[in-house]
Amino acid sequence: MCKHLTDQSRKSFIKLGELYFWTATINKWQYLLKDDKYKHVIINSLEYLSNTDKIDVFAFVIMPNHIHLIWRLNAYNGKETAQGSFLKFTAHQFKKMLTKKDDALSNYAVDASNKDYEFWQRDSLAVHLYTRRVAYQKLDYIHHNPVAKQLVTDPCAYKYSTAKYYECGVKDFVFIKDLREEF
Repeated sequence: MCKHLTDQSRKSFIKLGELYFWTATINKWQYLLKDDKYKHVIINSLEYLSNTDKIDVFAFVIMPNHIHLIWRLNAYNGKETAQGSFLKFTAHQFKKMLTKKDDALSNYAVDASNKDYEFWQRDSLAVHLYTRRVAYQKLDYIHHNPVAKQLVTDPCAYKYSTAKYYECGVKDFVFIKDLREEF
């Protein structure tokens, strides 16, 4: 396959006030998020942005090397988008946490004029959820991702997901809003 075809960016765009399925991947698909302390950075950032009404989070899963969300961006965070704030904040936290380790930080080094490290791959995927059917399809995809990757056998058993909320009514994350109330 031609290299230029596989290297094209997605050019995803998120419109304020609309629901989106969103995926962000750790640079080079590294397993940074395998350790729960890095997952907590993501949870804390989502909670903060939710509590300040910048975003509404309806569903998520945090996998070892990527995340999936169903969310709505409500407002800018100062001059930047909420997803930009999320990516920047989590990257800064990851960098602080990794500087305490041996060579782990060097795995994220880049040769760029504006930064020394890159934790998230550029151009995250955003898919507009324009119908109930599409939204529920993505919700199922999110919740079954840990099963597909053989991390658990039951979606509700995966701690860093909203599957338990939607399947069992257990709300482990207070900032989650119910997608079923949107349609």
